[in-house]
Amino acid sequence: MIGTALVVRPDNAGDVLLAGPAVRAVAAGAREVVLLAGPHGRAAAELLPGVDRVLEWRAPWIDPDGMPMTSEHAARLVEQVRAVGPDVAVIFTSFHQSALPTALLLRLAGVPRIAAISEDYPGSLLDVRHLVDERVDVPEPERMLGLARAAGFDLPPGDDGRLAVRGPLPDVEHLTGPPGYVVVHPGTTAPARAWPAERWAEAVEALLAAGERVVVTGSPGERALTAIVSGLALDLGGATTFAELAAVLAGASAVVAANTGPAHLAAAVGTPVVSLFAPVVPAARWAPYGVPTVVLGDQDAPCRGSRARICPIPGHPCLTSVGGEQVVDAVRRLIPAEEAVKERVP
Repeated sequence: MIGTALVVRPDNAGDVLLAGPAVRAVAAGAREVVLLAGPHGRAAAELLPGVDRVLEWRAPWIDPDGMPMTSEHAARLVEQVRAVGPDVAVIFTSFHQSALPTALLLRLAGVPRIAAISEDYPGSLLDVRHLVDERVDVPEPERMLGLARAAGFDLPPGDDGRLAVRGPLPDVEHLTGPPGYVVVHPGTTAPARAWPAERWAEAVEALLAAGERVVVTGSPGERALTAIVSGLALDLGGATTFAELAAVLAGASAVVAANTGPAHLAAAVGTPVVSLFAPVVPAARWAPYGVPTVVLGDQDAPCRGSRARICPIPGHPCLTSVGGEQVVDAVRRLIPAEEAVKERVP
């Protein structure tokens, strides 16, 4: 067992949650795990089992807001990592990201052993260069767990490798009422992955008409959207912390969401997901992992594999082809599976 391991996942909340099984593998072989996250992923990092401390730093080559890279900004990371003094670092990235800028800064911070996936030649930046056939769509949690294993870490006995969060979660029954509702989460960070607001409203209305109790969730910046979508449903837009959102999702019979962090948070608390999934990235990699899931949307649409943040196809046909009644049908298919899933979630 090593002393301190630094795990790196400087991306959004969903990306951090998907790294959870790999982080637990590292934690099984280290006395302390420090997770380096970005500002959009910190709240998720703080909920991951196996994480002892969280560092926050914005990676300009990953951050979507176009933050400039400066020597002062780089020095802040180097200073934070030197203060930790890790024995090893494992850099988790998505298939379209490079680990090498991070590896360079970690070398400057004196990290003696660094592992990452890298198609590009890393020179002396990596001690463990894990090669992956990116032509094969492997679920992101399994891809990252493969890197952890290449670095010498594995899940402990009895760990099923699913997504998870640290408990106990907050009591949110005063917000939601008793468990057994359907959560609708209409927001997403990338417009190309968004279902139109009027379709979300149609789905909420159809779910209510079908006799479901509906709770609409969203971030503080999504209050206007949840107000449009919720209608007669309970609107919790901007009303929860990330941990409280996890608890709201845990009390649901099913969650309806786009390809966004709360879909992965739902999977981490064992709740089935109806995924409104735009194929700009492969569902085989990024769909909710380890829980019953129904994927809606044309996965063969012309935007397939484009990685676009803004839909390149007029009319957004991959998702506008989906109607509210399809969502109701998908929810009805998933709810019978909910009890069996909850039985194995701690």
